[in-house]
Amino acid sequence: MKSIKSALILISIALAFSCQNTAQTNPKMEAVKKAEPVVVPLEDGLARAYFASGCFWCVEAIYESVNGVKAVFNGYSGGFTENPTYESSNTGRTGHAEAVEVIYNPDIVSFSTLVDVYFGSQNLTQVNGQGPDRGSQYRSIIFYQNEFQKKIIEAKKDDLAKNLGQTIAAEIYPFQKFWIAEDYHQDYEKLHPNNRYIQGVSIPRLKRFQSKFPHLLKEDH
Repeated sequence: MKSIKSALILISIALAFSCQNTAQTNPKMEAVKKAEPVVVPLEDGLARAYFASGCFWCVEAIYESVNGVKAVFNGYSGGFTENPTYESSNTGRTGHAEAVEVIYNPDIVSFSTLVDVYFGSQNLTQVNGQGPDRGSQYRSIIFYQNEFQKKIIEAKKDDLAKNLGQTIAAEIYPFQKFWIAEDYHQDYEKLHPNNRYIQGVSIPRLKRFQSKFPHLLKEDH
């Protein structure tokens, strides 16, 4: 019995590892990473940027606190399947990560500053996750829509790596498409302030960011 149990445990561990690393090993991901970026045009003078950095509930709250950001939506991006859902993306087999769409006024806050917010609000060296959230669906990805944005991202990532003397985990992808998440994921921290995860993970992460970047915050934050 012990040998059978041991074998089952090893199989379970292997499956879990496989799920978490599907996005890195699936050849379809190479096509995603090499694709031409899709440019999202300005609408009413507002631009859009896309980031993945662990649980989207946390990232949504962080960007919503930044002056110049008009709205943030939770969703999925960076993968190779159509119409991903929360359930499917959590298997790690869609290639998608939990991501946010940040709608902002470029006259108030620049893309470069949004990248600073991104790098300044996460564990820079954690691979395939943030905090307690583990798996490729929680990996850090920063998306670019043109070469100018790509150069900004690469320069900041390189500087951080040199200053820390460590590898920065965030991947750099050409933006392709953002799939908006289910309604119940939107404004999650605002609507569920007493949720145990929000209390224990999301709010502390938001407060750490706010203490580091008080000059970037909206007046009501």
